[in-house]
Amino acid sequence: MLYILRVAFVASLLFFLGGKSAGAMPSFQVEILPWEQVKEIIPNKSYFTIIDVETGLSFEVQRRAGSKHADVQPVTEKDTKIMKEIYGGTWSWNRRAILVLVNDQLISASMNGMPHGAGALQNNFPGHFCVHFYGSTTHKTPTPDLAHKVMILKAGGELDRFLYRLDPYELINVLELAINQQDEELLSQIMTGNKRFIKKTLASVKHVKVTQRSLLPVEDLPSLVAMKYQFRVKWIRSNQAQVEKNIQFYFCKNTLEDQWRIDGQTFASEIK
Repeated sequence: MLYILRVAFVASLLFFLGGKSAGAMPSFQVEILPWEQVKEIIPNKSYFTIIDVETGLSFEVQRRAGSKHADVQPVTEKDTKIMKEIYGGTWSWNRRAILVLVNDQLISASMNGMPHGAGALQNNFPGHFCVHFYGSTTHKTPTPDLAHKVMILKAGGELDRFLYRLDPYELINVLELAINQQDEELLSQIMTGNKRFIKKTLASVKHVKVTQRSLLPVEDLPSLVAMKYQFRVKWIRSNQAQVEKNIQFYFCKNTLEDQWRIDGQTFASEIK
C-alpha cells in the first residue's frame, strides 16, 4: 500500500535528508510492509532512521534483537534526547506513528517510548524500546496489538479507511485506545463533537475499559444510521476517582454510506 506524503511533511523530510552525504534519494512514498518482509530489510545490528509523523523529529537507532517485532536502541545520547523530546520529556508506553527510513525506503511503523529490558549502547537510554510493523506482535500475544496497528495505519495513510470499516463493537476498542493514550486526533475521528469538546472529554477521563459487552453477533447488528447499546464500563476520572457502571452508547452515521461514530454528548453525560 502506498500513499504520497503531504507537501509540508515532504518539505521537512527533504530538509532533513539534505544533511546526508550518502544514500539513494527516497521516492517519498510510504510503504506498509509486513513484518516478515521488514525483518529482512532491517536485520539485527542494522541501523535506520525513525521519523515521528506528528512532530517531524527524527533520530537514529540500531536494531539489537526481537523476533516478533524489532527491539531497538537510540544510537547516541543525542538520539535519546530527541526521542524523549518526541514524548514530551517523559518516557511512555503510548504508541506513536512513525516512518522508518532505511536505504531508499520509507516504511510505516509504530513505536512505544518506554525503556525496558537490556541495552548495550552508550546512549543514556536504560534498555531498548519496541518498533512494530504491519502484522508484528508483542512477545506475549499471538495477534497484533491494536494500538500499534492503528499507528502503523496512520503512518501509512490508511487509518481513515480502517475506521470506515469498523462496526460499533470494534469502534469501542478504538475508543479505549484513544482515551487511554489521550489521543485527541484519534478521538475526534470516531466521536462527534468539535475540537474543544473532544479536548474537554479527554481532560475528564484518563483511562477507560469496557468490562462487559453485548453478546449480539456483529452480523445481527441493524444496518441503520443510529444505534444504542449498553456496556459495562470502568473508568478513572481526572481526579483519580474510579467508577464502574453500565452506560449507554449511541452510535450514529451521517448517511448510510458514512462510518460509525460514537455520540460525544451522550458519552460525556454518561461518564459525569
